[in-house]
Amino acid sequence: MPVLVITGTGTEVGKTVVTAALAAAASAAGRSVAVLKAAQTGVGPDEPGDAREVARLAGPVTVAEVARFPEPLAPATAARRAGSPPVRPHEVADAAAGLAAEHDLVLVEGAGGLLVRFDAAGGTLADAASLLRAPVLVVAPAGLGTLNATELTCRELRSRGLTPSGVVVGSWPAAPDLASRCNLVDLPEVAGAPLLGAVPAGAAARSPAGFRAAAPGWLAPRLDGTWEAAEFVGREGA
Repeated sequence: MPVLVITGTGTEVGKTVVTAALAAAASAAGRSVAVLKAAQTGVGPDEPGDAREVARLAGPVTVAEVARFPEPLAPATAARRAGSPPVRPHEVADAAAGLAAEHDLVLVEGAGGLLVRFDAAGGTLADAASLLRAPVLVVAPAGLGTLNATELTCRELRSRGLTPSGVVVGSWPAAPDLASRCNLVDLPEVAGAPLLGAVPAGAAARSPAGFRAAAPGWLAPRLDGTWEAAEFVGREGA
């Protein structure tokens, strides 16, 4: 099944912008793309969410949400407080499978980190990925603290029989500090998976046309891009 699950090591690490870059690069390569947001929190019924932001940046891709809740909380908590049914992992998997029947690539974006709870039973994005038997791309921050969170995320994936396909730095600073530069070397080692890209900080502020033109240059060839880890690490790393 042509599904890639995108998780973060936590919140605000750049998952949505990375998802948009993935969608833009795949579209530029001639692939039809769908983006599924597993659980959107913190937005009202008529407000734009992450999926719509992906479409704004990436262009003509299919977007969908399984559920949305108004308060910016973990999905299980947000659903409970809204008095709404929670998201279930099988609902995410079923929605992704339906989109996969009609698209070359389906990108499933999680909410927060891998083990953020969808429901009171403890269902997570990891459970949805298991049902889909899909690889999982980990989006990580650049700076201090990212090694621990990235290693924990990848260990949890492997403990469930899931494959971490690689790591993308969600927001690479224009003037990286020493920790960020060293982390370029250390991230693949702690993850046990390759570094597959680095999206520059502020990428979402570009015009949509500029974003789409630049996106392949932020991602490795296996993600439909032209970015080369060795060259980037040699230039930016420590």
